[in-house]
Amino acid sequence: MTGHIFNDIGAWTIASLVAVAMVAGWIVGRSIGQRLRLRSEGKAAVSKFLDASLAVLGLLLAFTFSTALVKHDQRRLMVVADSNAIGDFYTCASLLKEPVRTRLRQVIHDYAALRLDLSKRTYDANAIEIALGQFQQMHSQMVTLVSQALADGTPIAVSLTNTLNAVTSRQAERLAAVRDRLPTIIVVLLLLSAVISAMLVGREQGVADEHDLAGTISFIVLVSCIIFVTLDLNQPDRGFISVDQEPIQRLLSTMSE
Repeated sequence: MTGHIFNDIGAWTIASLVAVAMVAGWIVGRSIGQRLRLRSEGKAAVSKFLDASLAVLGLLLAFTFSTALVKHDQRRLMVVADSNAIGDFYTCASLLKEPVRTRLRQVIHDYAALRLDLSKRTYDANAIEIALGQFQQMHSQMVTLVSQALADGTPIAVSLTNTLNAVTSRQAERLAAVRDRLPTIIVVLLLLSAVISAMLVGREQGVADEHDLAGTISFIVLVSCIIFVTLDLNQPDRGFISVDQEPIQRLLSTMSE
């Protein structure tokens, strides 16, 4: 996987830490606001940056959420495309002569089964690397068996070759989609903006000597939940939101018939 610093930290953990940091920022901001009010004898100027900070936070929340959702949807489409490519290759393999037909169909079945099994496992970097090695070995077996079928003069040489190329291409595309994450700097900027906004909210309340605790807690919880969902979408190898593997499951059930 990529070197993204948030890959090994769960979205729930990050969102919880952000909530704690926002509470701390709010407390610090409120303390600053109270000191300003006392120093100016209750005539401290209202900050001109709170609205701008909240606007920036809203834009970042919307941008990161929509980007993470698009990337998640792209991974879903890659599963469908991958399933279609494997199914087409399996159909072509079914038209070959024995013994290549049985051997190639078995390799394709194992290939699809490994895809499904890997998606159900708990995230493990070593297991993923091992699986990638297994996929490469299966690709080599497919190439060998297709070469044998071509040497035997199969009449579907073009279709067989094209579907094999599609399977290998979809493997690279799906891997790229899984590794495509939000840039680290954007995530850091989002988290920093949330903490600074909470601090400015606290400052405004301190200056005005307000105690809107319910509103503050609601604001922090809402922002933290949005950050959690955004980061969960950004972590396809863990978390609550996963890519539906139903196309692969349906394909495997067809192969077993």
